[in-house]
Amino acid sequence: MRTVSNCVEDILISQPYLEEALSRNIINYSALALELTEPISKMLKKEVKSGAIMMALRRYSPPPTLTNSIKMKKAIQDLGDITLRSNLTDYTVKNSDTLIANHAEILKMINNESKLFYTFTRGIHESNIIVSSSLNDFIDDHLQQETFIAVQNGLSAITINLPENNSKIAGLYYHFFKRLAWEGVVLYEVLSTTNEFTILVEEEYVDKAFTAIKRVKI
Repeated sequence: MRTVSNCVEDILISQPYLEEALSRNIINYSALALELTEPISKMLKKEVKSGAIMMALRRYSPPPTLTNSIKMKKAIQDLGDITLRSNLTDYTVKNSDTLIANHAEILKMINNESKLFYTFTRGIHESNIIVSSSLNDFIDDHLQQETFIAVQNGLSAITINLPENNSKIAGLYYHFFKRLAWEGVVLYEVLSTTNEFTILVEEEYVDKAFTAIKRVKI
């Protein structure tokens, strides 16, 4: 049987910004309880008093990652260099029997140009190639028989070097996404390797995105 506490937890988990604000004691419990009275009453299909909700809010224990744990603080402090690469193009191509062979020819070209930006991701139904825009004609020529789903020019990549064992820290990426969302930055793509995290944004968001990432590090 669901309780008021269960409903409060469900609502807070679905709204991480609200959950974080609550964990930092910057929300008025009484006002929030009044705000949640109607939705929780609907969830339980009976009238619920705001006092019961306020009690559940005060008893709620947020995940330790939202209370700035020592491990999380150290990971943020140990973030490495932030690298910006501009003038990139993102190709999304439908997977086919010929794509790998055509991609191999592209790799030969890129292998001789160490300063070029390049990433490749193969999904179940489509593949993604992100390259320096100077290679656009070359890519268009070698993929002319493939089916393009989307092509986007004028992109920039911001890469953050992550500390070792970052994959063992729950909620690390949340801090990046939270700050970017607060700044109104729209992410075009998100890429990652074991120790690197890269976001791809359109030119209009570059300054905001770079500043937001730096603020996380600070």
